[in-house]
Amino acid sequence: MDVVEFRPEPSQYAYTFGGVAPIREVEPGSVLRLWCDDAFGGTLRSTSDLASAHLRMGFLNPQTGPFAVRGAEPGDTLVLHLVDLTPARDWGASTLVPFFGGLTGTDRTALLNDPLAERTWIYEVDRARSTVTFTAARSDLSIDLPLAPMLGTVGVAPAYGEVRSSLTPDAFGGNMDTPEMRAGATCYLPVNTPGAIFSVGDGHYRQGEGESCGTAVEGAMDVTLIVDLVKASQAPAPLWPRLENDDEIVVVGSSRPLEDAWRISQVEMITWLTGLLGLDRLDAYQLLTQVSLAPLANVVDTNYSAVTKVSKTLVPGLRPLDGLHADLRERARSLT
Repeated sequence: MDVVEFRPEPSQYAYTFGGVAPIREVEPGSVLRLWCDDAFGGTLRSTSDLASAHLRMGFLNPQTGPFAVRGAEPGDTLVLHLVDLTPARDWGASTLVPFFGGLTGTDRTALLNDPLAERTWIYEVDRARSTVTFTAARSDLSIDLPLAPMLGTVGVAPAYGEVRSSLTPDAFGGNMDTPEMRAGATCYLPVNTPGAIFSVGDGHYRQGEGESCGTAVEGAMDVTLIVDLVKASQAPAPLWPRLENDDEIVVVGSSRPLEDAWRISQVEMITWLTGLLGLDRLDAYQLLTQVSLAPLANVVDTNYSAVTKVSKTLVPGLRPLDGLHADLRERARSLT
């Protein structure tokens, strides 16, 4: 396997999906070893660093990439297998941003209330114990939480030449902010433009489902992933991002209102089940009703993201793309 190592300079960060020339072209089957900055570009380093003084809209969620994949054409499926996600700093940051988050008035949910007070929390990373430490700002409470590294943003260039902010999740992937995007997961994305033009970023050292206040434990990440490609002649591309891990198949839908994001993920999962199991559409609907889990990914971004998951234990025969995920897991083991 070809191994590509890349650590971007700040001048090389991308802040959109689409509209950015690829950093380089990679072959299907390549291993990428990357460094990704945090959502704040490393600017929030202490509890005295506040969002209003340090963050600039349009320069959040810096992306590593984009990369072009040789031979990728519209209608194909880009496959990204996350081999390893390792915190690249000994601290992560989380913050309250005025008029942003799930439990405050925002520009989209206009209310007469004042913004919540700005505040920044710094989480110390203990690598030996694999923990991050929550320290309360107004009391002596301190809690060690398990590290749970994930990527908030994984996406390709959108269709029709569209350019979207790296804060946005949609059918192209993007800022989905789902804890399912962790090491050991395989992500399937539709290719919309020649080369696929994909990027990754927005490392989270851990995040609860929903990302309630709008920011996780944001931290720079060392990322190892394997790139693969499924041609349209082999299988149709998904309409929405799909993931697979050893235990489940997963769909992410993004929209507003939140119930439409849920509906998208449910319909896409029904489509997936009909293909995998040879089911009638309504039979798949009935089965899904009894077996699906539907955690939230985010309720704070420009689109909300909802997840639908189905267990491989409950539903035997879930083997997408002739077991490609298992093959990628074997390739990953050879690296580690």
